[in-house]
Amino acid sequence: MNNERRTGQVTIPTDVDVVPETLELLKRWGADAIRDCDGTDYPEELKSVDARVYSTYYTTRKDNEWARANPEEVQQCYIMTGFHTATGGPLSIPLMQGISSELMEVNTRDDIARWWEVMDRTAGRPLDPGTWRYEDGCVIIDVPDDFHEYTVSFLAYLIWDPVHMYNAVTNDWKDFEHQITFDVRQPRTRKFTMERLRKFIADHPYVDVIRYTTFFHQFTLVFDELKREKYVDWYGYSASVSPYILERFEQEAGYPFRPEFIIDQGYYNNQYRTPSREYLDFMAFQRREVAALAREMVDITHELGKEAMMFLGDHWIGTEPYMDEFRTINLDAVVGSVGNGSTLRLISDIPGVKYTEGRFLPYFFPDTFHEGGDPVREARENWITARRAILRKPVDRIGYGGYLKLACQFPEFTDYVESVCNEFRELYENIRGTTPYCVRTVAVLNCWGRARSWGCHMVHHALYQKQNYSYAGVIEALSGAPYDVKFISFDEIRENPGVLDGIDVLINVGGADTAHTGGDVWEDPAVTAAVKRFVWNGGGFIGVGEPSGHQYQGHYLQLASVLGVEKETGLTLNYDKYNWEEHPDHFILAGCDGEVDFGEGMKSIYALPGTQVLVTRDKEVQMSANDFGQGRAVYISGLPYSFANSRLLHRAVLWSTHGEEELNVWLSSNYNVDVHAYVKNGKFCVVNNTYEPQSTTVYRGDGSGFPLDLAANEIRWYGI
Repeated sequence: MNNERRTGQVTIPTDVDVVPETLELLKRWGADAIRDCDGTDYPEELKSVDARVYSTYYTTRKDNEWARANPEEVQQCYIMTGFHTATGGPLSIPLMQGISSELMEVNTRDDIARWWEVMDRTAGRPLDPGTWRYEDGCVIIDVPDDFHEYTVSFLAYLIWDPVHMYNAVTNDWKDFEHQITFDVRQPRTRKFTMERLRKFIADHPYVDVIRYTTFFHQFTLVFDELKREKYVDWYGYSASVSPYILERFEQEAGYPFRPEFIIDQGYYNNQYRTPSREYLDFMAFQRREVAALAREMVDITHELGKEAMMFLGDHWIGTEPYMDEFRTINLDAVVGSVGNGSTLRLISDIPGVKYTEGRFLPYFFPDTFHEGGDPVREARENWITARRAILRKPVDRIGYGGYLKLACQFPEFTDYVESVCNEFRELYENIRGTTPYCVRTVAVLNCWGRARSWGCHMVHHALYQKQNYSYAGVIEALSGAPYDVKFISFDEIRENPGVLDGIDVLINVGGADTAHTGGDVWEDPAVTAAVKRFVWNGGGFIGVGEPSGHQYQGHYLQLASVLGVEKETGLTLNYDKYNWEEHPDHFILAGCDGEVDFGEGMKSIYALPGTQVLVTRDKEVQMSANDFGQGRAVYISGLPYSFANSRLLHRAVLWSTHGEEELNVWLSSNYNVDVHAYVKNGKFCVVNNTYEPQSTTVYRGDGSGFPLDLAANEIRWYGI
């Protein structure tokens, strides 16, 4: 290939105190774009530089004068109090207990009888507004039922933008003004916002790209009195509400809105909750409204000769990038933070934009860039982890964010990023415009479908809760695997069973009674029969954790007959279980060195007669394989991400589709090394994913192989 050094496709941050450093890194990193960040200003000296300029534009903050003059149009959030037990006499429930008073302020301006809800959680019913009152920050129930638990769901104003609060706390900012979040959806602020946008663009003629952060509602981020994160839901719609918005929803939906549609017993409709029909209606309404308003801003941006880029974060709620409404916004680009392969694909697979950009880690913040810190280690891990996914579907650009002054204090870091930029351009040049070889079409099945493409089990930026890393590892493995990966919902199967046509393997992964495995969806005979028919007729099925887990009609795992395993929940202890013989020589386990890492694993899973048990732990099945009609199913108790587990999943995919003979096709015998083939471009590459040298046999598309030694992290390109 051409050894001429390429430039471009890289964005770097700047500030007024790092102009020479910015110019130096523009050249060294081959960057062609400069951006500002929260808390920075764009230097006058760089306004004429030969590079595209991104300007971060906040649609919902950085104008406290407007917010204070229009307090009724400040953004709002639904919050639920803690659980309070009545023990005799009136019960007083403090609303802001456990919530930062710097972050939120109770909304008593609107009709609390209509928009608040006091719930008897013991009885599962709302109280009549006439039975409670609000005084001095508390809701008082005069005659509660003794020893019943009560909560209050109420509206609160976001008097400090949650992300601004996060940045301030993380960076220990001093002597600054809290930025108030205003609601662009409301009439006066909407009109003001469009005028404000036009003025901003006119005042910044040197800017090429308006980087919206974002349209228009903050994901759910709540802090307690000590400014600690209390509740985080990157997908949460709790902060996208106001009486104005809810009245419009009622007009469209044709039924009254209840706070419980959002609060959801205090779970806030997080991604693990099986969504109610009302919540799905509300999400769809928000997508349509947000898309229409965002389109208005994008049209202004284009009219005034600028590109419109959206940051996939902060106030992104309603701009679900994989849903149909998103395309109508007509954005030029999307940029998002890359934490691993899943987040890379979350960005790179977005349809309907001209280009995508990944913001790589570490962010140039003092939590990483401090004396004794090791930003090179974090940068290397971030790049090597994301590279697997880039080789399946690349973003078009990469970049970094934060405070450049901090990064410049670590010269070994700036050296490493230079090598990353060069390698990214090399990868992109080799693979652009083609689809890599895919051995199978795999579909992840859950309640969300494409709305949560690549985001399953994720908190945000590739962070995971302890209990779900065993499930998130499956999605991470898929992000760099040789499959055409889709995400489909139970609703799609219910409405059109033909959606399974063309799918080779279905994957259902997660805990029981969650949105990821389906919960009571499996009580619908149409759904259950469609999935069973798919496998019976030759499809593959891989269940991880508690797939189809929901106690109903004599089963806990509703696909027990397909999977060949069941979970003992105490209701069938009187049935003896005899199938414990392991089959360690099974195709799926071949090549495993040592014990399989199942992560948290699973308790009380047992095999039904005829199932091939692959691995047990203390007489509890951790992996099994089962024939069902012409199809096959694999059960795995958990699969944290690792190179070994990625290979195990690959073998499970092939076995479940009777594809054992296709194993050594564009494959490395060493699971620490990947092979990616781009047949249309006549190229393939071999990648060492580790920080140590590796030796392997590389198998081409015709099954022929050759030995290869690779240096740490090395990538080697070949012609086909």
